[in-house]
Amino acid sequence: MSKEIKIAIIGLGYVGLPLARLFATKFPVIGYDINDGRVVELNKGIDKTLEVEKEMLLDVLVHKLSNENGLFCTTDINDINECNYFIITVPTPVDKNSKPDLTPLIKSSEAVGTVLKKNDIVIYESTVYPGATEEVCIPILEKISGLIFNKDFFAGYSPERINPGDKLHTVEKIKKVTSGSTVEIGKKVDALYASVIIAGTHLAPSIKVAEAAKVIENSQRDINIAFVNELAKIFNILKIDTQAVLEAAATKWNFMPFKPGLVGGHCIGVDPYYLAQKAQEVGYHPEIILAGRRMNDSMGQYVASEVIKLFVKHDVKIKNANVLVMGITFKENCPDVRNTRVVDVINCLRGFETNVTIFDPWANPEEVKQEYNEITVQQMPSKKFDAIVITVAHQEFLNMDLNKFLHKNGIIYDVKGVYEGEIHGKL
Repeated sequence: MSKEIKIAIIGLGYVGLPLARLFATKFPVIGYDINDGRVVELNKGIDKTLEVEKEMLLDVLVHKLSNENGLFCTTDINDINECNYFIITVPTPVDKNSKPDLTPLIKSSEAVGTVLKKNDIVIYESTVYPGATEEVCIPILEKISGLIFNKDFFAGYSPERINPGDKLHTVEKIKKVTSGSTVEIGKKVDALYASVIIAGTHLAPSIKVAEAAKVIENSQRDINIAFVNELAKIFNILKIDTQAVLEAAATKWNFMPFKPGLVGGHCIGVDPYYLAQKAQEVGYHPEIILAGRRMNDSMGQYVASEVIKLFVKHDVKIKNANVLVMGITFKENCPDVRNTRVVDVINCLRGFETNVTIFDPWANPEEVKQEYNEITVQQMPSKKFDAIVITVAHQEFLNMDLNKFLHKNGIIYDVKGVYEGEIHGKL
């Protein structure tokens, strides 16, 4: 099988690099990315996303094109013209109005179209709404290449299931959904993934089914988290400990253990908008999905308002109060800052004219500056604060003694409910 296959991975980020590394253990793989700096770092064995360890990356890296197993990283689109499988793993974000932004997907399809040949197979992993592959991407491939879909070239869809920062559920240990544009191609796509995914695969009957399966995975989680976020708001008014309630309810065998918090990232905070957009296009208004999004998108402002209430309660002057926000990544023990909702907390606190300092040992300060125009520090500041807000449950934060960083009457607010020291408020 490996002698017949040469794979191109388009996009070497959180999804593409782990997949490229895995496939490179059994196939010749060319990783293509438009970011020069990223490719230079990868060729040195450096992955700033921390998804692939240096030794594992160096084990598969090759530094010249060949037909031998291994990973060659490049920014030259011509280097992938001999591949016969093209796997597109670019981001699919939303814009400032929460509308799906397919620009990376469109650009990558245009790029692949320039090197597409007869009998090639293009597989998409990027999260999209049902129908996007065949309605948006395939016409681009046909136009650029001059080839005919399902006659000259074929397509598949196998949604990514990468969980950033998770060293237990790595790509090969998560069951993979696969699909193809014909029955025969579906079997080929499934066999390709089954050769490296030890958790197994599930061949969906169509590309649209696979697309829909992906987009509802995270929409389901989003709705469940929205429910417990609403519970947290209710129980705070009733002066009931939300965490204690959830622990008690979890004693029933079929209770689903979700926790309140800020919902960001590249999946849960984005995917529901893709499904909602498609539903609205066909004339259906998705009430529950969008209600969940509104609830979760409101949590940053809610957290900030709770902190301000604690200022009033503790007789702390709000204007020019010094606030330390601990964590800006979208989840714990991970450097990923994409679509982090911590920025909502920060912006709202600044709206009350407080002075906010951001401390995160995991986040790359340059990336945060570029993405949000915010300054972050990776070492705990030595000065004292009027409030400390723990927004991300990084391991480094759990056993710290934060009281020594507080002014008299200062407050600690724990968004995640994980800090082991004394706190004054939490979700």
